[in-house]
Amino acid sequence: MAEQSVKLKIEKMALDFRVVTALNSVTFDVKEGELLALIGPNGAGKTCILNCINGFYKPQAGKIVFEGEDITYLPPYRRPVLGIARTFQNIKLYSGMTVLENLMAARHIHMNHNVLTSAFFFGTVRRQEIVHRHRVEDIIDFLDLEPIRKKIVGSLSYGQQKLVDLGRALAMEPKLLLLDEPMAGMNVEEKEDMARFILDIQELQEITTILVEHDMGVVMDICKRVIVLDFGNVIAKGNPNEIKVNPEVIKAYLGKRAN
Repeated sequence: MAEQSVKLKIEKMALDFRVVTALNSVTFDVKEGELLALIGPNGAGKTCILNCINGFYKPQAGKIVFEGEDITYLPPYRRPVLGIARTFQNIKLYSGMTVLENLMAARHIHMNHNVLTSAFFFGTVRRQEIVHRHRVEDIIDFLDLEPIRKKIVGSLSYGQQKLVDLGRALAMEPKLLLLDEPMAGMNVEEKEDMARFILDIQELQEITTILVEHDMGVVMDICKRVIVLDFGNVIAKGNPNEIKVNPEVIKAYLGKRAN
């Protein structure tokens, strides 16, 4: 089997908020089609890494290379066009719109008509709308959102909103998917469903995915490679079995070393 190519490479990335060092010379890569987990205690810098990758934060040092292109200082609005999408720890949906409308809104980066041409809904505009709608319908089927497709997002349960957030990210047709605690606040059944969808995204759609998650049981079950952070430093890399027994990881989570 040929070695996987590198999809994303982080090189010696540093991020400071004046008196607080969020990331300290962080280096790792993500392989093509991989499901990689970033774990660590609260405040370890996991979400900061995602925020740097999609341009919300600008690192003071280091490089972010996506598909061979240096995107370290690329404006945030240009990164989705390259194929980078994410979900959020705190859900950021259009709460007054329906599930279908939220998913359609994510298709804007693939639309090439403007307000004027959209006012006359025929010809090319109409054909594009049909294509985008088909893609959204596929996502609704994939995530089992059919029963809630016409419901206002603000009226949905927290778990359902998490699924819509995932669906909106998929509607952007990402090459790299960033999942920021997608299972936070979910019950056991909802977590099982989300874990299944994440595996399907990685295995069936072959979308390279970075998962930030606090549920260690889920991480160890579905991820083949794990990177552990503590106080902005990478303290361990490896497969789940290696991470479980790593003394530095045990110390970071439990405050003591393994015997």
